[in-house]
Amino acid sequence: MKKLVLFAVAVVAISLASCGDNKAKLEAEQKRIQDSIAAVEAEAAAQAAAAQATADSIAKIAADSIAALSEKK
Repeated sequence: MKKLVLFAVAVVAISLASCGDNKAKLEAEQKRIQDSIAAVEAEAAAQAAAAQATADSIAKIAADSIAALSEKK
């Protein structure tokens, strides 16, 4: 009987130890996914800012050209 109880305790201990590793792997995977999403969002924001800067530059050039043409008349 003593060996049977010892065996049951060993099985439970091994089961609990093996479950703990999965939680750490799951947390690491979730962090990796969140980091990837944050990186994509940051890249999208940078591209949007660059596009806005380009649009602003084009608008300024157009305004300057129109102003220069009006001064010539």
